Amino acid sequence: MKYFHYILLLFFAAGCELPATYYTIDGFTQGTTYHIIYRDAQQRRLQSAIDSLLCGFSRSLSVYDSTSVISRLNRNETVDADDYFIRAFQRAQEVYDDSDGAFDISASPLFNAWGFGFKDREKITPHLLDSLKTFVGMDKVRLEGRRLLKDDARITLNMNALAQGYSVDVVSEWIEAQGIADYLVEIGGEIRCKGKNKKGEEWTVGIDKPEDGNKIAGERFQVVVHFTGRAMVTSGNYRKFYVEDGKKYAHTIDPATGRPVTHNLLSATVFADDTITADAYATVFMVVGLARAKEMLLQRPQWGAYLVYEEEGEMKTYATDDVQAMIR
Repeated sequence: MKYFHYILLLFFAAGCELPATYYTIDGFTQGTTYHIIYRDAQQRRLQSAIDSLLCGFSRSLSVYDSTSVISRLNRNETVDADDYFIRAFQRAQEVYDDSDGAFDISASPLFNAWGFGFKDREKITPHLLDSLKTFVGMDKVRLEGRRLLKDDARITLNMNALAQGYSVDVVSEWIEAQGIADYLVEIGGEIRCKGKNKKGEEWTVGIDKPEDGNKIAGERFQVVVHFTGRAMVTSGNYRKFYVEDGKKYAHTIDPATGRPVTHNLLSATVFADDTITADAYATVFMVVGLARAKEMLLQRPQWGAYLVYEEEGEMKTYATDDVQAMIR
C-alpha cells in the first residue's frame, strides 16, 4: 500500500568534508537511492556488506523483483515465507488492526485501478470498486508457520508502505551490531539516526514543503529539525497525483471506500523508535486525516509528529511538543 514513497526528506551532508573517521555510502536499492553516514574508529568500509544486506532484503519484499518471495506468493506459487516477510507481515497485521483497516497491504488492486500501481487507470465505477474490495483486506489472508494462506487466490500483497522503513531498521541494526554508535541511514527519504554528526551535534534534517510542484527533494523546506536516537518518515500527497475534470486525485487510497482521500492533510511526518513504525503510521495518518491523526497521537505520547494541512486556503502546521523542541 505504500504505492511508492518519494524522497521527502534531505539530510544536510552535502558540501562538507567529513573527518577521517566519518564515512559516507551512497547507492541504489528498492527503486530508490540510499545515503549513509557513519563514524568508525576502525576505518572499515561497509558498502559491500550493506549492499549485500539490501540485496537480500529486496529478494524478499520487493514487488519489482519477479523472483522475490512476495512476488512468488502473489502468484500463488508454493514457497515458504522468509524471516523478512514474516516480520513485515506481522507488523502490517498489527497496524491494520490498530488503524481499523486504514493500513492494508492487500489494497494494491485499488491502487492499480486508480492508476497508482502497476496497471493503467481503469474506468472507476461503484461496481468496479465493490468487486475489487471482495479480495482486499488483511482479514482474508494469514500466516500459518511459514505458509501464506489466502481466502481468495486473487489477493496480492504490496509491502511498500513499510518495507522501505523496515530496510532502514535492518541496516541501522546491522551497523549498531558492528559497534558503531554514530550514524545516519536514509533510504528513499526515510531516516534513522543515532549519536552525533561530525560537528558533535544532533543530526539536522529538512522536511520538504508539501506544495504541488515541489518535485525536487530538498529544494524547498517547510522546516528543519535537529534530533538523534529516533527514526523519521514523511508521507504526502503533493508529488503523486493527477487532475481530471478539474478534480485532484491523490495517490493515498482509503481501503474502506476504495477511493483517493479528499481531506486537508497535506503531509505527515512521524518520529518513532523504529522506522517501520514511523513509515506505517505516516501512511495511516494520510489515510485517516488530521483530526484522527491527532487523536492517535494523544494515545501514543512516545511518538512525535509534524503535520502540514490546509485550512481556508492557507497552509498550517501541527507539531507535538517534542518535535516543536527540535525546531530551532
